[in-house]
Amino acid sequence: MMAATFSFSQKQAEWKEMHDFHAVMSKTFHPSEENNLQPLKENAENLLKAARKWRASEIPDGYNVSLTTETLKRLVKQCSAINVAVKKKKDDTQLKKMIAEAHEIFHEVMEKCKPGAEDKHE
Repeated sequence: MMAATFSFSQKQAEWKEMHDFHAVMSKTFHPSEENNLQPLKENAENLLKAARKWRASEIPDGYNVSLTTETLKRLVKQCSAINVAVKKKKDDTQLKKMIAEAHEIFHEVMEKCKPGAEDKHE
């Protein structure tokens, strides 16, 4: 019985929308580390859509709901700012800084909000 419950919890913690966002983040952030901002420019709107979809999704059991909710709001705000900056043709240095900040916010959810994370912080 406990094995079945654990298995269900693992499936819940997989969080499809997080993985969908990560797929877009990965193809935009990592090239920016090599000063290639073209993938970000081409996918800024998709990044924002994925962030919004993630924020609107149900938070799996075990995540710190209030911290996760607040962090996802910040992520959507940052992705929205990136999308606007791309549309306004802001310079690559600014875009690189903005995607790096979005990447950091993404990792906050991954590291601080995940199941068990509350046990690791002071």
